[in-house]
Amino acid sequence: MKTRIVAFLLCILIVPPLIAQTKSNFFRTSDGIRIHYVEAGSGRPIVFIPGWTMPAWIWQKQIDEFSKTYHVIAVDPRSQGESDKPPYGHMPETRARDYKELVDQLALKQPVFVGWSMACGELAKYAEQFGSDNVGGFVLVDGSPEKVSPERVAGISEWMNQLQQDRQKQADGFVRSMFKKPQPEDYLKRVIDASVQVPADTAVVLIYNMIAVKDFSTGLARMNRPVLFAYQPESQPSADYLKSKLGDKLRLERFDGDGHALFVDDPEKFNHALEEFLHSLPK
Repeated sequence: MKTRIVAFLLCILIVPPLIAQTKSNFFRTSDGIRIHYVEAGSGRPIVFIPGWTMPAWIWQKQIDEFSKTYHVIAVDPRSQGESDKPPYGHMPETRARDYKELVDQLALKQPVFVGWSMACGELAKYAEQFGSDNVGGFVLVDGSPEKVSPERVAGISEWMNQLQQDRQKQADGFVRSMFKKPQPEDYLKRVIDASVQVPADTAVVLIYNMIAVKDFSTGLARMNRPVLFAYQPESQPSADYLKSKLGDKLRLERFDGDGHALFVDDPEKFNHALEEFLHSLPK
């Protein structure tokens, strides 16, 4: 009998925590677009926003981990993932409005926004338009809302032309460049397939509309909540820029040896950094 009891207790101890069931939902924006999102768990809300042409499920390792103790929402921005793909509404301020309407639809209180790459500029536009009173904190992942230099604009413009000439080839190269750690080939193909679901012209417009923004400083100034910037070494100038704008509100977490999709390359480190940031926020 004692042996059975010990075995039973050991089974309880070694069974990993259950992952909250993920639900897939849609809501309709004020301009009639169906936006897809997934949610799981309960507690303080965390809203994950992917970067350019990426799907919500790229955050899967964060969804699995944080849904154990938080209310996790991962959104497909308009024209990405399972959301509608209209021929309009691809300005960063419009996409920011989509996120505000999601927050209102779900009646989220003090959500923490986690935005990757292009979504960093969209979150700056969120703060500019709607303020930060109902925001718990901002996490910017390897993307900086800052003016793009003329030299970089020229390079991006050339790439936008190539993007329209051979969408598949450019998506393949872009996705593979996001990682520095080996990723399974079937996973890479899934990400590439998701990326090319965004129409080529829309993909180009998204880039153009972001680099056309001349000044994000108003949005950064209205981020009156703590900010975490997680970045890889090539983005050190962005870290320096954000520090100059945000001062003591900013916490920096550098990911040496990881790529642009650092939360996929090193999910354990990223999840730990995010958990520490969440614990530091006022309740």
